[in-house]
Amino acid sequence: MSGQVVKRARYKSSVKGSGVPGVLKLTEDRFEFMPHDPTSSARLDVEFRFVKGHKVTKEVPNKPALLNLTQDPEMGGGYIFEFESYPDREVCREFVGKVLAKFSDASKAGSEKSAVKLVDEQLSTKEMERRIKLLREDSDLQKLHKQFVLSGVLTEAEFWATRKKLLDGDISRTSKQRVGFKSAMISDLKPSTDGRTNRVTFNLTPEIIHQIFAEKPAVHQAFLNFVPNKMTEKDFWNKYCRAEYLHCTRNVVAAAAEAAEDEELAVFLKHDDILASEARRKIRRVDPTLDMEADQGDDYIHLPDHGIFRDGSKETIDPQYEQYRRTLSQDLNRHAAVVLEGRPIDVELEDTRTVAEALAKSKQVEAANEKSEGSVNQERSERISRMTEIEDLQAPRDLPLAPLCIKDPRDYFDSQQANALKTLGDTLAGSKQIKCSLSTQESYGSLRGFISEIKSVGLSDPIVKPDIALKVLNGLTQNISSNKFNLGKNPQESVLDRLPTITKEELLHHWTSIQELLKHFWSSYPITTAYLYTKVSRLKDAMSQIYPKLQEMKESVQSDFRHQVSLLVQPMLQALDAAFAHYDADMQKRSSSRSGERPNGFV
Repeated sequence: MSGQVVKRARYKSSVKGSGVPGVLKLTEDRFEFMPHDPTSSARLDVEFRFVKGHKVTKEVPNKPALLNLTQDPEMGGGYIFEFESYPDREVCREFVGKVLAKFSDASKAGSEKSAVKLVDEQLSTKEMERRIKLLREDSDLQKLHKQFVLSGVLTEAEFWATRKKLLDGDISRTSKQRVGFKSAMISDLKPSTDGRTNRVTFNLTPEIIHQIFAEKPAVHQAFLNFVPNKMTEKDFWNKYCRAEYLHCTRNVVAAAAEAAEDEELAVFLKHDDILASEARRKIRRVDPTLDMEADQGDDYIHLPDHGIFRDGSKETIDPQYEQYRRTLSQDLNRHAAVVLEGRPIDVELEDTRTVAEALAKSKQVEAANEKSEGSVNQERSERISRMTEIEDLQAPRDLPLAPLCIKDPRDYFDSQQANALKTLGDTLAGSKQIKCSLSTQESYGSLRGFISEIKSVGLSDPIVKPDIALKVLNGLTQNISSNKFNLGKNPQESVLDRLPTITKEELLHHWTSIQELLKHFWSSYPITTAYLYTKVSRLKDAMSQIYPKLQEMKESVQSDFRHQVSLLVQPMLQALDAAFAHYDADMQKRSSSRSGERPNGFV
């Protein structure tokens, strides 16, 4: 078998794809693909021991000559190459067959996720720029990348796989923001006239139509009912503009007369029943204990010469025309509510029918959500019952508790000590008579008697254990010696703030490094592939190098800060010890089960 085979081919991600032209090089242990375009990310360098098999297409005229090098599905499929001629394909097929036969035993080791070494990891230009930007903006991230990726502890893919949220967050910051409604009211849109005839013109843009549908549910429903069954879209908006013009003239009599003659026009002239129903539903959700009439009169509208003159609420009209009157306060309140709620949908505004249907679907979803919240009505009824009940006839809801108020903590502890002594006295009263009031002579005699008894009998248990006492004394001594230098400083400072700047930065760097290694270490368990076994071995070697660095840092700091540094380093060592203990236990378990049959897929 010759040492290598080099052929021109196209690397294809799918059979129907056009592919990337380049050169395919086959050797006895790997195959490489180099695209003609040096900027292309489709460069491959794959070892044959991770290839499970190969497939070819039948030799048919005018059909491409394809060679598919297959992998396990969990490793991402295979690699498809299209050759210029069938003879070139057959040469490569025979070479691959011989190589795979040579690696047939090694291929049983299992799939390895990162066996494919893409030189550029098949990254797009934007993804690469995003990673470079994050490294440039975050110096700590740049240090970790340099420490672990450039040294070979982690690969690029492994390093960035745990930072998908960081990369996605950079994308979301540049995402399109949903635009809300404009603050301009629909009633402020005045028609234009040509000055020669009585014809007026309303200019309705897609944005204005969307706002009309949101602020006037009756117009929205009428559009769904009338267009295109009863009238065209143009006729519909002509009628709407006619109704708006009648409202501008403030002639309710003329509006009532035209509404009586035209049923469709009456929908735009009368009050919005759908809007009134929504308002009643919202009022029912208001806390019934809230007194909404408490501030009645605070607006001074009931006083003479107060209020909005152009509102029309002070005008006296016939009750039969009341349904055709529209006040400024109604328009203003509805417009403010819609602006605060925002756009319920985010669709293209060019097609009016699509906007109307999308808005209707969002209303249906909102109504279904309100129905599902059945507990709201139950809670409302409970609040009403609590407000209407007579307190004298109800049982107490909460048990009366006496508030605990200790003005002097010493009183509390003295009383506890007295109770303890009393209890001790009660237990000993049956065996020995205790006299609480003793003279000096009696006290001295009692003490000598106790000493003589101890000399003759001895103590069954020591009063204080020497090893515990020594540990406590050493801890107190170190604490006192380290704290005496901090007297008078800011009490809000942390332990890190009191350390030298170099020591503080070194501690933080070690802590972030340990966190990075442990994050990858624990996520690699259980070890089910050769890739994970190799990764854990690399991480173990990197973690073992941190122990001497931490010990060297503790020895290099001043004696005044050594105890504080030891306290900060202790959690780091405990985290590393836990990881190594788990690793040793797992290795021991694997070595003991090697003689038996192992589950499929485990190393």
